[in-house]
Amino acid sequence: MRVGFIGLGNVGGKLSGSLIRNGYDVSVHDLNADFVAGKVADGARDGQSPAQLMQDCDAVITCLPSPAASAAVMAEMLPHIGPGKIWMEMSTTDEAEVKRIGAQVIDAGGAAVDCPVSGGCHRADTGNISIFAGCDRPTFDRILPLLTTMGRRVLHTGELGSASVLKVLTNYLATANLVSCAEALTVAKGAGMDLGVAYEAMAISSGTSFVHETESQVILNGSRDISFTMDLVAKDIGLFQDVADRAGVPLQLNPLLIEIFNDGIARFGPRELSPNIIKRLEEATGLDVTAPGFPSEMTDDEPEEQGAEVVVRR
Repeated sequence: MRVGFIGLGNVGGKLSGSLIRNGYDVSVHDLNADFVAGKVADGARDGQSPAQLMQDCDAVITCLPSPAASAAVMAEMLPHIGPGKIWMEMSTTDEAEVKRIGAQVIDAGGAAVDCPVSGGCHRADTGNISIFAGCDRPTFDRILPLLTTMGRRVLHTGELGSASVLKVLTNYLATANLVSCAEALTVAKGAGMDLGVAYEAMAISSGTSFVHETESQVILNGSRDISFTMDLVAKDIGLFQDVADRAGVPLQLNPLLIEIFNDGIARFGPRELSPNIIKRLEEATGLDVTAPGFPSEMTDDEPEEQGAEVVVRR
């Protein structure tokens, strides 16, 4: 299978790297020519353009920062989609949008999959990230080898669009965890606690979470570098709100999270690292919520292994 990959940023660059590293025939495209050159040096081909990629490849993956970016790329690729072609949308996107474009792909004779990832850039780098995949079962079986090369745990979520719903749901939970961890650490500092001890207390207790065990570390280091920015958080929780609104579910917490991150963006800028949402509390209290002994960025120390499908309990 020849694979095209469009979007070589923080996540896409790492996911495409797993395919290249494991021997797939990969062609790449990005608006940043340096990103393309780096992957070509690693063994990929220069795909030239989205249209050329769709002509040359069996499956084309998009991993882009917004639904609008994906729509623009897909407009170039749609005339070249036919039987046997697969579009794999690995961006965090809107359920309604991926269904809209996916319907066009299917009408042209191709197959469409939304397959966003979750688990942090450090796990994307080692092929140990989790992947959700929404599509018909025959398409899922066809692309499963690709997914289990890029990810450790792969979940078939159902029909097209279902993976995007679950992705923004899990990103909402991660955002709620981040804000609560920021508040807990700031209160610990204000109460005179040793922050190293506070971190460990949270980690071994019922209050722990994936977010605490990763993002709290870079918060305490002071780098706040999780390779994710406030504008992306705002996009994701906005998409979650859209899902809730369409479902007629009245939310209380998510609108508050949207307000918090809009305030963070107004204060610090849209490209501020997302864990620096704690700066709102540091500025309000005059506290410095940092501690020695924590890493400046997260790395995955699990060895790379072939992934597998997650079996749903029934």
